[in-house]
Amino acid sequence: MKIETLKKRLNSNRQKIDVTISIPEDVIEDLKRIAPLLGFSDYKPLMRAYIGQGLRQDIERLESETVTAFINSLKRRGVSTEIIDQALSEVIHN
Repeated sequence: MKIETLKKRLNSNRQKIDVTISIPEDVIEDLKRIAPLLGFSDYKPLMRAYIGQGLRQDIERLESETVTAFINSLKRRGVSTEIIDQALSEVIHN
């Protein structure tokens, strides 16, 4: 995840939208029981943390898969591994 995106996500003043979702009662009870054990004041912040964690993992996985597919496409088109490595190094270090 890019640093600028991460900084925006850490801003607690981001605009929020209320969402209604049906969750089984036993799951809510488990969340209520687990939340204070994990340092959360209530089950709702724990739910947001779980959603955010899963979303970040999927974004990272999908972005990684996209980069890998792009690199493979460049190789199929004859771009050398050396040039690809140089370009990746440039992107990572800038």
